[in-house]
Amino acid sequence: MTRRTLAALSLAAAAPLVVAGQQPPEPDDQAFVFRTGVELINVTATVTDARGRFVSGLTRDDFLVYQDGELVEVTHFDNERVPVSLGIVLDTSGSMEGRKMEAARKALDRFLYDLLGPDDEIFLYRFSYTPVLLQDWTADRGRLSRAIRDIRPRGGTALYDAVAESVPRVAEGQHFKKALLIISDGNDTNSETDIRELRRLIRESEALIYAIGIDGRSTPTGWNRRGPTIRMPIPTPFPFPGGGRRPPQLPTGLSNPRAANRDDRVNVTALRDLTDDSGGRTEIIRDADDLDPATAGIADELSRQYYLGYPAQTEKDGRWHSIRVEVRNSAYRVRSRRGYMATP
Repeated sequence: MTRRTLAALSLAAAAPLVVAGQQPPEPDDQAFVFRTGVELINVTATVTDARGRFVSGLTRDDFLVYQDGELVEVTHFDNERVPVSLGIVLDTSGSMEGRKMEAARKALDRFLYDLLGPDDEIFLYRFSYTPVLLQDWTADRGRLSRAIRDIRPRGGTALYDAVAESVPRVAEGQHFKKALLIISDGNDTNSETDIRELRRLIRESEALIYAIGIDGRSTPTGWNRRGPTIRMPIPTPFPFPGGGRRPPQLPTGLSNPRAANRDDRVNVTALRDLTDDSGGRTEIIRDADDLDPATAGIADELSRQYYLGYPAQTEKDGRWHSIRVEVRNSAYRVRSRRGYMATP
């Protein structure tokens, strides 16, 4: 399947009907639809072995896809790298000042120039008290790099608001494959977006959501780390306090009020709530210098994934329908979107 065909497939859900007897237009036509009029459910799958290494070279016959527990027929498949429309959402709150922001600039520069494909398009949001679009869709790496270089961290953390603004923009990307990368070092303290509404928005999107959480305090520029980074088990922080710029509400069952205000720690559970349904993932790092290998790992993953498509099995009933992807080799592990909303 060519890149051009993949781009055309992404339009199928938006225009699934076709007049009887009408000849389908060429793939270049933006009105391209399937002659059957059947909506296509698109799934991106990441396959790894027991050691976490990416598995390449699989074919359509290696995969089994289930919707609501029932095996479905995979009608579209591709195992080649395709261009991606990628949004980057960068925490620029006050806690990112110093080494964290310096490391973020260096990691993102390498990510943009050396790790992504030349045809990939990117947009960039920053967020502190509110989200700000620094650069809309572009393939010009220089414009993105300059936007990152001019950032000055300050203020609070409106993570939910930034993701809520970014997800619809990702859907507007020109490429079939879409993803969003979130980089943050703290808990949400300023958002007005409700987490349940945000999860619904993500579930209605086909974008892969990735998050890198920096689980550590900010350190002034010029501080030199001594010795190797030691990766320790990271305790799961408490859930985010209630959204909005209202005083935070104590989560049900939480006996220590001080724990509800620990906005200096990444909320691992909350980030995974944003990423895991989409087929993306959350990675937690203990030191800002680990941002570079973390972003490199995500770029590598985006280049090694499989595309699977199958006809929708139900009407648009407004319900969540589960998706499970397996490979016939039980030694391999698969990560993919967990389902989709059949939005009318």
